[in-house]
Amino acid sequence: MDSESRHGPAAAALYGLLAALLRHTPRDLSLTALATLATLERTGPRRITELAVIEGVAQPSMTNLVSNLEREGLVERRSDPDDKRVALAAITDKGANYVRSRRRLGTESLEQLLDKLSEAESTALTGAVEALTHLRLLDEEERDPAQSPYCP
Repeated sequence: MDSESRHGPAAAALYGLLAALLRHTPRDLSLTALATLATLERTGPRRITELAVIEGVAQPSMTNLVSNLEREGLVERRSDPDDKRVALAAITDKGANYVRSRRRLGTESLEQLLDKLSEAESTALTGAVEALTHLRLLDEEERDPAQSPYCP
């Protein structure tokens, strides 16, 4: 059995669930803006060029995005202590509070959906938490190898 057919049903189910959750969660920022804020909250200040690579967008697009987030008070620019010619984007307290609030709302929304599962389904899903967490870490490592907990 090849890996595509072995993981196809799980991948399709997870993708469908994530897509549905994204569609039903109101947001006032783009997904790229939300992801950028979450990256800054998780990893600390970053160069705009690094953020562009991590989020998979062109550097000029990330520059515009950071400028917009800065105007909203969610991000601030700081000088790089190692190279004063370089500016770093850093999340502000307002931005960190925003990310935590969005994460909490998303978790609550998913919990409401999970409450509708049968006991057997809930138990099966709970058994998959370790694998799901590992998948998230693998994604973080793929997008930004320097931030992986597996990197020395």
